[in-house]
Parts: sequence; structure tokens; C-alpha cells
Amino acid sequence: MFLFVARARRMLYTCSMRYLGIDYGTKKVGLALSDEAGTMGFPFDVIPNTPQTLNRICVLIAGKNIGAIVIGESRNFMGAENPIAKDARVFSLLLTERAGIPVFFESEVLTTAAARRIPGKEVKSRAMKRHVTVDAAAAALILTSYLSRTHHG
Repeated sequence: MFLFVARARRMLYTCSMRYLGIDYGTKKVGLALSDEAGTMGFPFDVIPNTPQTLNRICVLIAGKNIGAIVIGESRNFMGAENPIAKDARVFSLLLTERAGIPVFFESEVLTTAAARRIPGKEVKSRAMKRHVTVDAAAAALILTSYLSRTHHG
């Protein structure tokens, strides 16, 4: 009996799923992926927010075996939705309908500012590359916050 329980636990651990974190913006969308255990988010990519964004993310979801999505919930310091929040909610509905996986929201207050403070090897500048890193890092912070709060893994 004990041997069976040990095998069942090992099977549960290997049957985990990946999460996709999204920092939704009007011009760019930062993306992060969780580890396979669903415990931590890592910066993945930044893509331009164009009419093809939904398609690109659906391809990523299928290719990386994503089981759920976490989108940054954009609110101001008073708790009211920022102007981008409505667009992010519409995007989340389209994504849920198209990809067929659940979408969750996690507060993104100060994630971009925190991502800018993360030390990196690149030279600090206003170059596009630096901003790309920031958007993906912000998505990773959003995703990690959600995963930590909900005790996945």
C-alpha cells in the first residue's frame, strides 16, 4: 500500500502544467512562462500589440502546453481600474474563448517599476532592448505573485 501512495505522489508531481503570464499594454505585451511545476514565472518575450497578438499567443499556448493564463490587473493606487484595464479584460475574454483555457487576474501595481530595478547584465539605457526586458520581467513578477499567492506546485 505504501509503495502505491509514493507512486501516486510522484505521478501528481510530473503531471503539472505551465502558466503564461501577460503584462498587457497598448503598444507591447510582455510574456512570461512558469516552470513546469507551476511555482515561478520567468521572462519569456515581448511582442508588439497588433491585430496578430491573439494568434501569436494562441500558438505559444499550444506549443508550450500552457494550462492557464495570468494577466496583470491594471489599477491605480486608489483601486480603480486604469484605462488599459478594459482592453485587457476584452483581450482576456477573447483569449479564453479562442484558447479554451482559464484566465486569472493578478494585481500589477508597481510591477513595471520593480522590473526596472531588477539588476541585469545589459547596459542601462533607454534603448528598446531595455524596455523589452522590463515588460517580460513585469509579466514574470505578475505570474510569480499569482503562483505564490495560490500555492501552486
